[in-house]
Amino acid sequence: MYRLIVVGFSAGGIEPMQRLLAGLSADYPLPLAVVAHLPPGTGASFGAIFNTGRSLPLAFAYDKQPIRAGAAWLAPADYHLLIENTGHFALSVDLPVNYVRPSIDVLFESAAASYGSRLIAVTLSGANSDGAKGMARVKECGGMTIALDRRHTDYTVLTDAVMQGVNVDYCVAIDEIVTLLRAVH
Repeated sequence: MYRLIVVGFSAGGIEPMQRLLAGLSADYPLPLAVVAHLPPGTGASFGAIFNTGRSLPLAFAYDKQPIRAGAAWLAPADYHLLIENTGHFALSVDLPVNYVRPSIDVLFESAAASYGSRLIAVTLSGANSDGAKGMARVKECGGMTIALDRRHTDYTVLTDAVMQGVNVDYCVAIDEIVTLLRAVH
């Protein structure tokens, strides 16, 4: 049984992320932890573009916050988001990874270490390869791996890097990702 979904995106990922959240209702039984490559100073207005009132709500995570279902938690700008094996989030100002902070790889790798085969990892769209190493680690630990098909984004670097390094379980359109996530809980 899965316990957590981690999602990563950068360039081109806002619209797919909006569709993903819109497809999961507020009573969705799995929590989501999300990393987007946000510039320093990005505030609450960014999270507001995802909250339609009908979708799974998105809020910024805070340090030592318990991970709970019924919401998606976003890494604040300029902080790495990690998953602790105690079921809590941790924030870090360690050096950027892949030239970015927050880093998708940092989230995925820490989640894989804490949740192993009870984890689902999703990469959406991106203009760099951050997320590919983390996706490989999720796969090594027995988690489910899902990538947005490159035909459904204008920014294919992340998907291409993931597909080159990982035999993902699914590489599909965003509507199919939503269908998969609805079916696995």
